[in-house]
Amino acid sequence: MSSDIRDSRIFVAGHRGLVGSALVRHLSAEGYTNIITRTRAELNLKRQDEVEAFFRAEQPEYVFLSAAHVGGIGANNTYRAEFIYDNLIIAANVIEAAYRTGVRKLLNLGSSCIYPRLAPQPLKEESLLSGPLEPTNEPYAIAKIAAIKLCRSYHEQYGVNFISAMPTNLYGPGDNFDLERSHVLPALIRRIHEAKDSNADAVTLWGDGSPRREFLHVDDLARALVFIMNNIDAQDLDNAGLSDLFLNVGTGTDVTVKELASLIAQAVGYSGSFHWDTSKPNGTPRKLMDVSRLTSLGWTANIGLAEGIADTYSWFRTHAQQVRM
Repeated sequence: MSSDIRDSRIFVAGHRGLVGSALVRHLSAEGYTNIITRTRAELNLKRQDEVEAFFRAEQPEYVFLSAAHVGGIGANNTYRAEFIYDNLIIAANVIEAAYRTGVRKLLNLGSSCIYPRLAPQPLKEESLLSGPLEPTNEPYAIAKIAAIKLCRSYHEQYGVNFISAMPTNLYGPGDNFDLERSHVLPALIRRIHEAKDSNADAVTLWGDGSPRREFLHVDDLARALVFIMNNIDAQDLDNAGLSDLFLNVGTGTDVTVKELASLIAQAVGYSGSFHWDTSKPNGTPRKLMDVSRLTSLGWTANIGLAEGIADTYSWFRTHAQQVRM
């Protein structure tokens, strides 16, 4: 990437989301001076004509594709058509427009749910499409896999520098705390916070608490994405044998959901007990990313889980009236 990247035109698609807002914070703090953003009301990424007109008018040079329709187990399993359609059409529109207008580099954001339900742990990039997906989030996963393949295919056919990053489970300031649509960590923060507020002796949580999950603070992810954008190109990944042109991003460590609940209870100051509702799905038994490739290239996470949970809970309490609940 050129030395004048800090002054280049950088489009952050989805800048109001968890990842996009962290990216804007990090880019701004690091002195990037020409960040382009649009709200959903200003630019509907599901409308091809709007996306093409935006790219022609603004001529971004670098694109972070962090816009997505996201949610937890409940939302993924309930709104299956929305999750596959919205994510497919957003990726297709942005990637095609980026190619047509000569974007110098595009970094597409995926998810660890792209991997097969029972793929060997820790999850290696080479495990993509090696087995059946987790049924509860299959539509979302297929859309994210399609975006990876779009970037790869555009690189192969047109020579463009379009790559992808697959983060593990994310959390942090700006998360979604809606109990129907949120992921496990913010959902637990809200449930345990409300149990403390109501002086409840116990709080009911989904599943049996046995699944193991890895969690990455979104500010760490933002650092990783800017590092990748600045240092790793499509040809580098191809030369390294990563023909699908993506890298895992995570911490390389995981905890059980029970252990996670205990860490959150400590941060919240809740001393009650947990009731595990085993009629609710557990989801994938384990999702731990192999992050050795990214680590070997010079990047590692630096925000510990207990520290990150405390930070997120502090943000949640401060913004309780504004957060998505």
